[in-house]
Amino acid sequence: MPLAHPKVGFVSLGCPKALVDSERILTQLKVEGYEIVPSYDAADVVVVNTCGFIDSAVAESLDAIGEAMAENGKVIVTGCLGKRPEQIREAHPGVLAISGPQDYASVMRAVHAALPPRHDPFLDLVPRRSNEADTDAVGVKLTPKHYAYLKISEGCNHRCSFCIIPSMRGDLVSRPVDQVLREAEKLVMGGVKELLVISQDTSAYGVDLKYAEREWRGRAYATRMKALCEGLGELGVWTRLHYVYPYPHVDDVVPLMAEGRLLPYLDIPFQHASPRILRLMKRPGAVDKVLERIRRWREICPEIAIRSTFIVGFPGETDAEFEELLDFLDEAQLDRVGAFAYSPVEGASANALPDPVPEAVKQERLARFMERQAEISAAKLEAKVGTVQRCLVDAIDGELALARSRFDAPEIDGLVQIQNGFEAGLRPGEFVDVEIMGSDEHDLYGEVAFDD
Repeated sequence: MPLAHPKVGFVSLGCPKALVDSERILTQLKVEGYEIVPSYDAADVVVVNTCGFIDSAVAESLDAIGEAMAENGKVIVTGCLGKRPEQIREAHPGVLAISGPQDYASVMRAVHAALPPRHDPFLDLVPRRSNEADTDAVGVKLTPKHYAYLKISEGCNHRCSFCIIPSMRGDLVSRPVDQVLREAEKLVMGGVKELLVISQDTSAYGVDLKYAEREWRGRAYATRMKALCEGLGELGVWTRLHYVYPYPHVDDVVPLMAEGRLLPYLDIPFQHASPRILRLMKRPGAVDKVLERIRRWREICPEIAIRSTFIVGFPGETDAEFEELLDFLDEAQLDRVGAFAYSPVEGASANALPDPVPEAVKQERLARFMERQAEISAAKLEAKVGTVQRCLVDAIDGELALARSRFDAPEIDGLVQIQNGFEAGLRPGEFVDVEIMGSDEHDLYGEVAFDD
């Protein structure tokens, strides 16, 4: 009679980059014969992959660890908050082990110590990526079958004053372009219809490798953003770019969007529009050049959608500088925008800046900011009423099919609610052309147009 598989519970928190880390850990656990279970009661040990970027994420991570400790008692902690082990130990002294992000070997050693594997290679069916050398193979995915995050690098060379990511994940380390393209190819062969390119700074991809050339499908590709995008454009699926800095060479990929080889979508975290505040943030501060660049992108690819994130209430932000930010919104006419009020992050140099903005003022500015952007977003979406949009179905909900257009990333952007989706027999992962019949400030509403 075969031995029971040791059982591991898994909690994954944080950004898409952390999700990819979780997928790699889960793949290795499966390779070694562990069973992944969905409840604390069923688990012999629980792994919690944490986030530690902002205070709310730290609190969520500590709460998740506490819940796992209360419900199970055997807990291994990894991820970004693992860079602050003293904070975890102070709140939860009984955790078995703590490691930082991307430290897959330490996680596995801790699991082995708490729960030795009982893998039978002759009986167990395992996914790919059976060792870390096989970095372009495909294993366990935590996203739906039809889309996947494609992480092209780790770490970041920037030192933004509000951010502690480099202290957690280190400097930029790019994956060679052939590894990325082979992984993308295998994901597509496995049924993925949309690739979401992620990193801390996609624009800087390959700089650490001096843009070294590697071969894929008989052609040489530089380890560089444009060459990577050209390769991904050969796969015939949606490719979406996230976390792009607005450097001049970003101009080079916009023609690929106009040609239909990349989705007409850029996720660019502008963060602010006041040159002085951007300097305090240690961010690029040439706002006029940014607006000029946006205009040029729209000339090359008129339908391009631009999403961004902003911080309001940064230390020292004056009323006039906040008004500059609102003026930037009016002029830039961004399609999708997220924002949050500044909050101190332990270890960030911005904490030492003078003239902190009172909490009530931060919240009032955040509300005004989002109200202004809501008007812009609503107008942008209303302009799509009467058009036909190519959409990718994510889920069926009663009579509705919930889908996304080319201009919407999963989780962070809006939806296209297809009113007759069930009637049309739609399924998750299908592409469909939708006649847009209505909109609000977030979503579009439409129907599949049946042939007469």
